[in-house]
Amino acid sequence: MPTAAQAVAAALEAAAATVDGERKELLETTAQMATDPTLVGAAVKQVREGGTSAPRAVWEAAAGVAEQLRALGGYMAERARDVADVRDRIIAELTGAAVPGVPHRTEPFVLVATDLAPADTALLDPAQVRAIVTAEGGPTSHTAILARGLGIPAVVGLPDALAALPEGTVVLVDGGAGTVEIDPDAERVRQAEERSAVVRTFDGQGRTADGHRVSLVANVGDPAQARAAAEAGAEGVGLFRTEFCFLDRDAEPSLEEQVRAYRSVLTEFPGRKVVVRTLDAGADKPLPFVTDVDEANPALGVRGLRTARRAPDVLENQLAAIAAAAAAEEADVWVMAPMVATVAEAEDFVEACARHGLDTAGVMVEVPSAALLAGPILARAAFASIGTNDLTQYAMAADRLLGSLAELSDPWQPAVLRLIEATCTGGAQQSRPVGVCGEAAADPALAVVLTGLGVSSLSMTPRALADVAAVLAATDLATCRRLARAAVDAESALEARTRVRDGLPVLAELGL
Repeated sequence: MPTAAQAVAAALEAAAATVDGERKELLETTAQMATDPTLVGAAVKQVREGGTSAPRAVWEAAAGVAEQLRALGGYMAERARDVADVRDRIIAELTGAAVPGVPHRTEPFVLVATDLAPADTALLDPAQVRAIVTAEGGPTSHTAILARGLGIPAVVGLPDALAALPEGTVVLVDGGAGTVEIDPDAERVRQAEERSAVVRTFDGQGRTADGHRVSLVANVGDPAQARAAAEAGAEGVGLFRTEFCFLDRDAEPSLEEQVRAYRSVLTEFPGRKVVVRTLDAGADKPLPFVTDVDEANPALGVRGLRTARRAPDVLENQLAAIAAAAAAEEADVWVMAPMVATVAEAEDFVEACARHGLDTAGVMVEVPSAALLAGPILARAAFASIGTNDLTQYAMAADRLLGSLAELSDPWQPAVLRLIEATCTGGAQQSRPVGVCGEAAADPALAVVLTGLGVSSLSMTPRALADVAAVLAATDLATCRRLARAAVDAESALEARTRVRDGLPVLAELGL
């Protein structure tokens, strides 16, 4: 059994070597899960002590591990899907069965499934898999985010997908509108093909039709993603996730290691803004040197900036490393803290940054209290960046990775839009810029609403830059404001989305 687990890990590691960025990281993490002592050890024990067959032992051991992850909630609950994926791969290795995964076909196709393991999604070829439809999953699940990053339209959480879309059905999938059209006529198919064949580029300056500037920047998590963002013309980085040099470690990296890691990203953006987020540990990213893995509800526990209460030296060391990297490179470095909830937390963070010579210190708005207190918080902080994934989760009290609550885990929810509006109002009161770095920024229709609410920068996957830029360039600021008002005044996410999309004929013209 350990041999089978090692074979699965080796195959996943080999697959990881063929991709980069977040996809590489995800496959490597899944490979580590395949040889996790908790899973393999429990299975071996059942075989030795209970006489259970090896495949059955793996199945039962995986069920125990998955249940523990689901009990933790949040991102850890989604990792239960990875456990099931690893389980099936190990059992296939043990029995000689075909390894589970995406089928290989000679022609391009729309992939319809109950759900997709992130490891399978990470290896999808956009030229082969034209769209994804799943019965389970939420719009901010790892699978959905990966698909969007690959430029693959995805409609997730469609309960009757398997029954309604049997093999051989012709469908048009609109990831932006979240719709699936069955058996479209030939003219509809031709129009869709023409629109999908258009390759848009971004000229490096986001603006509305009447010249109002909206900075279009990128979310990055490692040097490879930084290079892709720079090549795509991003005006800078709106979210640099620094976790990549902390993950899978039992102790924090040294100052020197951190400086090298940060410089590898900053060097791609000379003269341009790079917003560095300090360590966002906890919940979906537990780290033994700053978090407690036994928390009953990690999503509401010690995460983000709160970890500085338990391990203040980790934050101080990171700020020192960011300052050293900034001094060695030419990027315009801004720093922000995740999970800020109070005015005092914002004040303390700004003071900590100042001690290290980091003068442009801001906060992430992911907690509703930060949105409601945006005025006094931004009297201290230099800027705010809204993380719409977590803000939606906390505002709607709905796990953003739970498919059964997908309709709540939607940034189009009017309550979420009102919190964004409150943040922008607080920013305007203090003459502070407010950006968005959550998944909402990559939705061209929602980008119009965010601009109308007063957001000054939108940070997204590099693949979304050209589409967002094209829609903004075709829409004047007055229209952005009018549609933003219509969305905020709606009574449901569906009504808000429909009102805005109906008011933006350019979306249909561009095939978005």
